[in-house]
Amino acid sequence: MYRIGTGYDIHKLVQGRDLIIGGVKITHELGLLGHSDADVLVHAIIDALLGALALRDIGTLFPDTDKKYKNADSVLLLKKVYSLVREKGYEIVNIDSNIIAQKPKMMPYIPKMKTVLCAALGVAEADLSIKAKTKEELDAVGLELAIEAQAVVLLKRAANV
Repeated sequence: MYRIGTGYDIHKLVQGRDLIIGGVKITHELGLLGHSDADVLVHAIIDALLGALALRDIGTLFPDTDKKYKNADSVLLLKKVYSLVREKGYEIVNIDSNIIAQKPKMMPYIPKMKTVLCAALGVAEADLSIKAKTKEELDAVGLELAIEAQAVVLLKRAANV
C-alpha cells in the first residue's frame, strides 16, 4: 500500500536569526523567524510525512506554545516524525521538494542539505530531490520578505510489516 502527502511552509525573514534550511546554516544577513529554528524545508517535509498518514501537522505535534521546542533543531523533529512513520509500518519511497527564495541562492547549499536530510531519514540521495526556485521578484518571497518550501512524499508499506 502506498500513501502520498504534501507539505508547505513559509517563514518571514528577519534580522538577528540564523538562516537554517535543510539542516544547513546558510550565509545571509537575515534569518527565518519562528519558534524553532524555522527550517522551512524540513517543516514542509515533516508536514508531508504527517499528511501521508493523516497524522495531522507539525503545529499539532510540536506546538509553538511548548517551550521545549523553542529554537529546536528541525532535523531532530524530522527524525522523531520519521520514527512515527516507521512505527505505523511505512517507509519513504521518495521525496520531491522546492525551496522558494529570491535570495540567497540555494543551489550551492543543496548538496549538503541532501547529505544532512538523507542521513536523518536513512534514504539514498537518489530518493530525495531538492530544487531551488525564485519568485521573480513577485509577492513576499520575491520581495525578500520570506522564504517558503514545498514537499511531496511517497510512502509504502514496509516489507517487514
